[in-house]
Amino acid sequence: MARLHDLVAYADRLLAVANFSDYCPNGLQVQGRPDIGMLVGGVTACQALLDAAIERQADAVLVHHGWFWKGEDPRVVGMKQRRLAALLRHDISLIAYHLPLDAHPELGNNAQLARVLDLTVTGTAGGDHRAPGLVMLGEPASPLSGESFAARLAARLGREPLHVAGNDAPIRRLAWCTGAAQSCIEIALDAGADAFLTGEASERTAHVARENGLHFFAAGHHATERYGVQALGAHLAQRFALKFAFVDIDNPI
Repeated sequence: MARLHDLVAYADRLLAVANFSDYCPNGLQVQGRPDIGMLVGGVTACQALLDAAIERQADAVLVHHGWFWKGEDPRVVGMKQRRLAALLRHDISLIAYHLPLDAHPELGNNAQLARVLDLTVTGTAGGDHRAPGLVMLGEPASPLSGESFAARLAARLGREPLHVAGNDAPIRRLAWCTGAAQSCIEIALDAGADAFLTGEASERTAHVARENGLHFFAAGHHATERYGVQALGAHLAQRFALKFAFVDIDNPI
């Protein structure tokens, strides 16, 4: 068992939450019982994940996408009321880490995606003092064609990626940022990358890739962000002698 306060304080320090200016609060978002023995993790604090946590008699839920986003309707009604009521009724805490979990050099979504895809990390790019190092840089063991890397993404992530082939040259240097980071494509270009990988794409992304000779891959927001929560949850479980279970609620986006 771990004290909720101790676990959250440790995770806040580990992920350097104070260094980020985010779109949502990081750390404890909903306070439940004071002690944690069972921690359930998932990508998003959706109702299906909450139901799974309740079924597993979780004391806390750990996610990448939590609640209380900037600019959203602040009223607790409808879907938001049902989700919040489920946690409060069962005295379960909600702990969420967004940008800090993307950027952590070992446990983060970017670092863990590199592990899954067998990429060697060589550095980071982009960001500022409010969100440092959000784009990761690296390289495969040997140059890959765009088609070969797309096939690797499909095999490792379990879904076919969108591939915009800006040229037919092999990929030697990659930049990536998980989730909805298509706007970071210019950072990849400035860093001299041959390819940029993220979760989603916008209409303009294809034109930027083609006109700048860059391979672009959108492999799914959810699919690229399954791994940080798993790594963080496993770390916390070992550090605090907890039980941890990751529940993958599939999302095609």
